[in-house]
Amino acid sequence: MVDIGAFAGQIFVIVLLVVIAIFVIVVLFRSIRIIPQAYSGVVERLGRYQRTLSPGLNLLVPFIDRLRPLVDMREQVVSFPPQPVITEDNLVVSIDTVVYFQVTDARAATYEIANYLSAVEQLTTTTLRNVVGGLNLEEALTSRDNINGQLRLVLDEATGKWGLRVSRVELKAIDPPHSIQDSMEKQMRAERDRRAVILTAEGSKQSQILEAEGRRQAAILNAEGEKQAAILRAEGEAAAIQNVFDAIHAGRPDDKLLAYQYLQTLPKISDGGANKLWIIPSEFTEAMKGIGTAFAAGVGGVASATPGAVVAPSEPEGPAGDASAAGAAAAS
Repeated sequence: MVDIGAFAGQIFVIVLLVVIAIFVIVVLFRSIRIIPQAYSGVVERLGRYQRTLSPGLNLLVPFIDRLRPLVDMREQVVSFPPQPVITEDNLVVSIDTVVYFQVTDARAATYEIANYLSAVEQLTTTTLRNVVGGLNLEEALTSRDNINGQLRLVLDEATGKWGLRVSRVELKAIDPPHSIQDSMEKQMRAERDRRAVILTAEGSKQSQILEAEGRRQAAILNAEGEKQAAILRAEGEAAAIQNVFDAIHAGRPDDKLLAYQYLQTLPKISDGGANKLWIIPSEFTEAMKGIGTAFAAGVGGVASATPGAVVAPSEPEGPAGDASAAGAAAAS
């Protein structure tokens, strides 16, 4: 027969061993903490801050030390929703902000502020309204770097006691009212149209200037060409006249030849269907007189040379003799 008491004792021992083993496991589990890289843990002993755990293996006193939630020590990026901000010229603009910050002190971030994310958001909103409220719309749209710098300085100074370091603050978007946007677009279109008209006018002006300059240069070149051609023609004519003059003087023509050439030139003077009146120059009688004298001399010479010819008596000198000689030349 089995001893019930001994069996009960064995069961009690087994249960006790199991309880002790579970207790030991729980103690070990609560005593050993592994902190990941870039995280920190705040340890409280009996409800009071005891120390800050660094990444790696850490040991705690079971049931006495308590580890608070781990604090992320990496740089964090938080984008806040659009906030309405009134500018100096009483226009409401919507501004989106992005804040880059990092926890530098886990103890201060745990005990100095209840929720540092909410605190950073509210502080960013109030600071943004203070900074943008002193600027008009044009300055707010064109002074983002200045606004970012002022926000970063104020936030970094205010969040230093919370164990935070604000590295950057960026304005993601600045949206003015729709009516202002329409007005700005119209203004930009008008400005672009004005610049286009100015550029077109400048191009037309330059084109006309170039065309006028081209015409001026062409006229100058044409005038230079005509001048050189006239000079060359004049030099040629002068050379031709000089050659004729030299040839005439070299040949030593007598009065008879000159009178004959003069008579040959007379038909050219009267040539032309438009000539209604022909004026005989005074030199014509002199030429006729010379020719008549030449012919008379020639006839006399021939008569004296021919045997049996009768020589006419010479006429007395004077106007009558000249007239008879001229009449004889005309009759011949």
